[in-house]
Amino acid sequence: MRILIVEDNPKVAELLKIACEKFPASCDMSTSGKIAISLCEITNYDAVILDLGLPDLDGLEVLKTLRMKDYHFPVLILTARGDIQDRITGLDLGADDYLVKPFSIEELLARLRALLRRPGTLAGSMLIHGNIKLDLCSKHLDIQGKPLFLGKTEIAILSYLIRNAGITVSKDAMKDRLYGFDDDVSENAIQVAIHRLRKKLVCAGATFELKTLRGIGYILHVEKVTA
Repeated sequence: MRILIVEDNPKVAELLKIACEKFPASCDMSTSGKIAISLCEITNYDAVILDLGLPDLDGLEVLKTLRMKDYHFPVLILTARGDIQDRITGLDLGADDYLVKPFSIEELLARLRALLRRPGTLAGSMLIHGNIKLDLCSKHLDIQGKPLFLGKTEIAILSYLIRNAGITVSKDAMKDRLYGFDDDVSENAIQVAIHRLRKKLVCAGATFELKTLRGIGYILHVEKVTA
């Protein structure tokens, strides 16, 4: 899951990033409305947290532009403006929810979870593949009704592969999806995480194969390949 945080206060932005990583989600941050729009043009985000008080463009203008460009990811607006008309305007322009500052991180996460659970959301919270069920909100994985613990990166990898089941995902695409632009990622981080995830799935009896195509990428099959 990848989330864009558009907030001009660095301290608030960092707090939001730390909170969103609990999903787990990788986060990109922008203090500029124009840069935020550019990031949305080159990155597939699952959700955007948008502050209205930006230094270059008003957040409502950013929202209007994103919706005009036909981006359908959920947008949660953050603002110090408590006026009801501002809320109505934001919702009419395509915001999915509205949170007035100051707010609690717990409420922010609850609202974000609710948005991601909505039908039609690209980052739906429940993923099913083969004999597994993965709940992204609770980070709970079931294989044949038995729970299996996965780390943050393993959950992010598995959820991305499930959404692209049967399609080869390149290492670069995986890296772009899982990590923010500012994250320092070692060259073999994904390879190690894939190896660890595959071992856990095999031991738990998953009815599909996570296959590495050397020099190409990774693919999730529906069923295990048998000799």
